[in-house]
Amino acid sequence: MRTQATPPPEREEVIADIIRNWQNTHPAGQRFSLLPTFNNDAVFDKETGLVWELSPQAATVTWNEARTTCVNRVIGGQKGWRLPAPSEMRSLVGPAVDAPGPNLPPGHPFLNVQPTSYWTVVPEANQPSYARYVDAFLGNVLSLVRIYTFPVWCVQGPMNTDAY
Repeated sequence: MRTQATPPPEREEVIADIIRNWQNTHPAGQRFSLLPTFNNDAVFDKETGLVWELSPQAATVTWNEARTTCVNRVIGGQKGWRLPAPSEMRSLVGPAVDAPGPNLPPGHPFLNVQPTSYWTVVPEANQPSYARYVDAFLGNVLSLVRIYTFPVWCVQGPMNTDAY
């Protein structure tokens, strides 16, 4: 006896389901909290244990300038900032959604996040003039010449080097 197979879901249905599941797993209201000890200029991510600056720098800079920017950054009276590892930056980015992006959890507290890519701390081992960045739309980790410019989003906390 032959049974009729259920047709596969449409692409849009699959994407909508992925986004819905990700949003339910990572509810921004429970995941992020503003930090009064940083004059509410920083956000604690309870999921990763990292502290992110509330409002990343919108100006674009080269990779070397990005590293220096974070090292010299004082946010909420606090020093000790750095560029994030690719896996740390990707922890903020959800599944792809339509423009304008970026794909941060709905209801996140961040301000002035640019719909672009952000530098990470990782140089490209096989190509010394390249460094890695994270595409804020899809969460892809890519490499580009270090003299190219992207905005800077600094973070504090122990670096997660497990998954570059």
